[in-house]
Amino acid sequence: MDLKQIDKSELIQESYVIDGITAEECRSIFLDWALKLPDAIDQQAAIKALLAVYAPNNVDHPMTKVLTEGLTAASKTGRRGGRKARLET
Repeated sequence: MDLKQIDKSELIQESYVIDGITAEECRSIFLDWALKLPDAIDQQAAIKALLAVYAPNNVDHPMTKVLTEGLTAASKTGRRGGRKARLET
């Protein structure tokens, strides 16, 4: 997967360069990145590609943690309820 395609505005790349960046700032950057990601690109695959490039040299970086959390949070699926669930017996 091409990094230029999944991080066009280089938000994730730049987050790794910012000195003293916090986890909260990384979450904000991640959200902005996720909203700008084209629908045709699989978010899980994009996160894995970003981690493959940036995580090995930045294990303790807050963005690495946020990206890793993005993988686990995105994998949680399932119905939480709603009218249809209440009517089914």
